[in-house]
Parts: sequence; structure tokens; C-alpha cells
Amino acid sequence: MAEIKDDLRYTDDHEWVMVDEDDEGVVWVGVTDYAQGQLGDVVMVEVPSVGDDVVAGDAFGTVESPKSVSDLFSPVTGEVVAVNEDLDDSPELVNEAPYTDGWIIKVKMSDPSELDRLMNAEAYAAHVEKAEQG
Repeated sequence: MAEIKDDLRYTDDHEWVMVDEDDEGVVWVGVTDYAQGQLGDVVMVEVPSVGDDVVAGDAFGTVESPKSVSDLFSPVTGEVVAVNEDLDDSPELVNEAPYTDGWIIKVKMSDPSELDRLMNAEAYAAHVEKAEQG
């Protein structure tokens, strides 16, 4: 079973969101352990630039593996305030540490209430279980 963290929020598309405790209105975004397992070995991550706007539900980048190229979908609307530049040289961090060193972008949310639409860990676990059953 994939690791699912209790303190995160999740999307149907297997992105996670963590509220930044030190920077009000900012969230960290990455792909879940389940998603990285489905992708296989990540060889490239394409992300927007700092200052770009992202819209909840819209693609903001891609993750490439030998198996496929998959879109990344923004869980929230706002401005990209940081990108994980370590992924340029070490995209495998998405596989090795999806919830820590493998984070992808940070977003300053324009509407923090969007977090309320995301799944908690229990709901996401049920979503993953359903996906695994086909």
C-alpha cells in the first residue's frame, strides 16, 4: 500500500498539498507516493516559472518517466512562489521522497477556501483503493 500522510490534502489526480506553517496562504504541492509508483522512474519534471499563475484543476507541468509523460494538475489557484530546482538535476527525488525532497512547486493561494474541496487522508486512501481495484 502506498504511503498516505494524515496531515496533507489530496486531489483526484494524485497531487498532495501541504499548508506552509511559516508562510500564510502558501502551500507546497507534489505528487503522491501512489502516483510516483504508477509512473515508475521519473526522468524529468517540467514546471512553471516563479511568478506564473496556476488555476485549480488545470495542468501546470509534466512528469516524465520511461513509461509515459503525465500532466501535473494544480490543486489550488494562485501564483507560483517557488519551484524545486533540485528536480532539474535529480528528478528521481519524486520517486525517492515524494512528500519531502520531491516537492514540486509552492503556490501563494488566491482563494484558501479551495483547500476545503480536497480530500483528507481517509478519503484519498479510499480513492487509491478504488483505483487499485480497477
